[in-house]
Amino acid sequence: MVETLLLIGVIASIFVGFNIGGSSTGITWGPSVGAGIVTKSTAAAIMTVFVFLGGITVGQNVMETLSEGIITIDLTLSAGVAVLFFIGLGILVANVFGVPVPTSMTTVGAIAGLGLATGTLNYTTIAEIISWWVVTPIIGFWIGGIIGRYIYPEVNRRVQIEKTDGPLLTLERDGAIPKPVLGPNTTPSEVATTAVVLVIGCYMAFSAGASNVPNAAAPLVGEAGLEVNTAVVIATLAIGIGAFTIARRTMDSVGGELSDIPLLAALFVMVTASTITTILSYIGIPISLVMATVMTIVGIGWGRATRPITFREAVTRDTEAQERDIKLGAIVTEEEKDKPAPPIGEAETEEVLHGSDLFNPRAVIKYVSMWIIGPSMSTLLAYGFFTLLPGVA
Repeated sequence: MVETLLLIGVIASIFVGFNIGGSSTGITWGPSVGAGIVTKSTAAAIMTVFVFLGGITVGQNVMETLSEGIITIDLTLSAGVAVLFFIGLGILVANVFGVPVPTSMTTVGAIAGLGLATGTLNYTTIAEIISWWVVTPIIGFWIGGIIGRYIYPEVNRRVQIEKTDGPLLTLERDGAIPKPVLGPNTTPSEVATTAVVLVIGCYMAFSAGASNVPNAAAPLVGEAGLEVNTAVVIATLAIGIGAFTIARRTMDSVGGELSDIPLLAALFVMVTASTITTILSYIGIPISLVMATVMTIVGIGWGRATRPITFREAVTRDTEAQERDIKLGAIVTEEEKDKPAPPIGEAETEEVLHGSDLFNPRAVIKYVSMWIIGPSMSTLLAYGFFTLLPGVA
């Protein structure tokens, strides 16, 4: 009986990891694949390796919080299987609504529902987690705002990420030992920018592993029956399968709302969101990588668009400043390479002010709604389930 239940749990864990791989790989590597920097298969392979590294290192802090910190008792095998079921249900609902899955939040909600039903909820820990859920979008927005307002325009003017035809590197076989040389059309700057893109993609994959591997692994760790390393390997393999299969589609269509963002802006977003997520994972806070990503995008768009007015004018609502036409889509317009970006407070060119929309406000509302609905639904369903069937816990 126990072996059968554990097998069901492993299958549920694989299902959760498979869907995480599909969602996270698209967010992590979609911009790079779209720019022709890496192929889908290469992206999936790199994703799998760095997800494992994130899960086996920093992710163990999050796993400890999920398996021991949220409730004051150890998760039993039957309870772990039930929790994985509610995580999978949350993924299904998010997929129906077409938004990236807030898996970490859904996982916390399911375990919290168990704690409420059994009177074992650690209110101190859950309050700390929820407080970070509130603060993280604000941090992401303001960091993005600073980047968009003061940093991105100048970097965008100076840096150009290009992909030329032909291989990046080739092997020169004239000597005794073949050595790599630049491809026929490759420039040194292209090699440098490609290396930066790959490093940032690996960093984001590491961050995704740190935050997401515990969601598929933690419910089966400890009293539930699996060793930590075994659970991490199972979760990683499942995420890898998702990366090689369903993620191929998400890498093509990653974020319909994000598709107009230039690769350079996407790299700023990836570094910021990954850093926020990795730091919080290190201190054991289950957090959604999507949360930091979306709000950093919104922040960069806001910061880039409000450059024509000074901070004082924005705060005092200066009537003259209000007459300037501000568009949130300014980020998608390239700066002129031979001209410095206008100083803060000066009107920009008409082309910049009327760039395409960076994001759809309705889409942002949909994302934020899922951050509330996802964990709330999993909490209520888990609470009802464990209240009706207390023996399962």
